[in-house]
Amino acid sequence: MATQESFKKRVRARMAATGERYGAARRTLLAWAAPPPAGARAWVSEPDLSDDTIREGTGRGWDEWVALVDAGPGRDAGHTAIAAWVAGEHGVSGWWAQSVTVGYERITGLRVPGQRPDGTFSVSRSRLLDVDRDALRALLDDDADRAGLVPGLTLAPRSRPGVKSPRFGVSDDDGEHGVAMFSPDPVGSRLRLTVTHERLGSAAEAELWKAFWADWLAALDDA
Repeated sequence: MATQESFKKRVRARMAATGERYGAARRTLLAWAAPPPAGARAWVSEPDLSDDTIREGTGRGWDEWVALVDAGPGRDAGHTAIAAWVAGEHGVSGWWAQSVTVGYERITGLRVPGQRPDGTFSVSRSRLLDVDRDALRALLDDDADRAGLVPGLTLAPRSRPGVKSPRFGVSDDDGEHGVAMFSPDPVGSRLRLTVTHERLGSAAEAELWKAFWADWLAALDDA
């Protein structure tokens, strides 16, 4: 019974993260649980770091780490407990312990691409622009100009004045929508502007904002 309830919790957690129906989320997790065909690698999604990179940094590859964590704290332990176990039991430094944990969660379907350890999502879009950096920064720093720069949204400052990449709480008539960070970096005579939108509630919401910021950057480039 406990095992069945734990599996149902994992299904519901994936539904909340991805927007999938119960059946689709259940099939994805069952596909991982089932023995893979000979020669096949049963990963729900790819980790951010390659097998060679994680082996170089920790002394073990992904399949080894999955087997170790499954036999240790297991999939229902939670991100913090797994990361602490990787660091404490295997002498892996903090950054690498986090990387192992995130990769493990991606491989086993506990975390979907773009999902953060706290369950929220982040997206990032970037574009090379023919825009003056100082002029853009002045628009971001001025309340009235900022409202015209991103029509339909209210961007409330969340960082101290003068920081390289200012952060803003994002809201509109429907409520609050996480935090966006604007990172302008000179590239030769042009400017690469990266918008990172964090603290989004679901994968579906993240996809919507990814498209929004891509369109916004394209319009800014055409202005």
